[in-house]
Amino acid sequence: MRKSQKTQIENFLHLLNRAHEEIKKAISSGKKDTALDLLAQCQDSAIQIGEMIEAIEGEGCATIPHLEHYCEVLYQIYNSIHQNQQLYVNQIYKRLRTSLTAIKNSVKTDIPIRTEAVFLPYKASMWDSLESVFKAADEDPSCDAYVIPIPYFDKNPDGTFKEEHYEGDLYPDDIPITSYKDYDFAERQPDLIFIHNPYDECNYVTSVHPFFYSKNLKQFTEKLVYIPYFILGEIDPENKAAIEGMKHFCTVPGVIYADKVIVQSEDMRKIYIDVLTEYGKGSKADRKYWEEKILGLGSPKVDKVLSTRKEDVEIPEEWKKIIEKEDGSFKKVIFYNTSVTALLEHEEKMLIKMRDVFRVFKENVEEVALLWRPHPLIQATIESMRPELWAEYRELVAEYKEEGWGIYDDTADLDRAIAVCDGYYGDLSSVVKLCQEANKMVMLQNIDMIIN
Repeated sequence: MRKSQKTQIENFLHLLNRAHEEIKKAISSGKKDTALDLLAQCQDSAIQIGEMIEAIEGEGCATIPHLEHYCEVLYQIYNSIHQNQQLYVNQIYKRLRTSLTAIKNSVKTDIPIRTEAVFLPYKASMWDSLESVFKAADEDPSCDAYVIPIPYFDKNPDGTFKEEHYEGDLYPDDIPITSYKDYDFAERQPDLIFIHNPYDECNYVTSVHPFFYSKNLKQFTEKLVYIPYFILGEIDPENKAAIEGMKHFCTVPGVIYADKVIVQSEDMRKIYIDVLTEYGKGSKADRKYWEEKILGLGSPKVDKVLSTRKEDVEIPEEWKKIIEKEDGSFKKVIFYNTSVTALLEHEEKMLIKMRDVFRVFKENVEEVALLWRPHPLIQATIESMRPELWAEYRELVAEYKEEGWGIYDDTADLDRAIAVCDGYYGDLSSVVKLCQEANKMVMLQNIDMIIN
């Protein structure tokens, strides 16, 4: 039984207790009709409680016999009053109280509370930011956990929505998926809702469906939990300049509206608390509020990376053709990551750098395999914010894929790419931190360095 359902039953029982007080008063003052009416109402309420418990817990629930006994007590008292028998008010009140106490104790001890937890990823490639939490919830026998991928939209330059995307078919086979169309949030009122997209309407490039904005989800749950889909390089809490560059991560709607926010480390927690305390000046949210809300429990993305081993992943055949040498040994695999930020900042210069990188790796293809995995939001971002750059970028992608000497990875499985690679090369991004956690060599590209 859900906590909210059990609370509803306990509230019903509290009302019955108050009704007993009124029955006692009515009998004492000779108002027999009032007493009879109250007893009938108690009987109807007990039946309603019993039907609710049977619907949730089944007919064999230990509380049902106590409710049946209570109804029998009500019936006997009703008949005594109706037949004008001699009444002993204190004895009647004691019988009602004793029977109701047995019901209360049974509800408390015989009906366990089940938790309903809902996970709302939007891009399958970001599922690793929630996966380990979901698996822990799913393994808890007292918890019902649901993964409900939600739709999202690309945005036009003017902020209006264009294409709708839904990636519910891209999740690992061992993750049970529930359609967002089949889950009634208003009716179910889950105990916990986990999100990893914090932006609501504030993202210029994409937006989850407005129904799933954090400020709307709060009305359907007692606890909205935000876990970032990204992981940042660790920052010294005293490094003011570095903190200035990441403040925007701390003040997004998901952080503000969530009941709990889980960040990657204790240092990052301190930074969030400092930033939010300053941000919230003049509001009711003082430092203590943020200290209770922000938890430095670590990132599930790190859990996923550390649990994904190269020998356990399934490498596609087309990848093997590129990775394997003629003698059956493997080449060194370099994970090449290109970020949205670098492309927006450097535009054409970034494309020149990428072409040069491809040239160098193509010339060394006998010894090194390049695994290019661009940020999954590059297309949506460039189309929305740099539409004049999109045609050339798309041509570069098509050329790389057509030549076939390197791997192009646009799948949802980031962790497979990290497990397969021997080292990282590319832009500064959250992937750097994950590769470091996986003990992979990391090299950052210099946009100004072109190898002749």
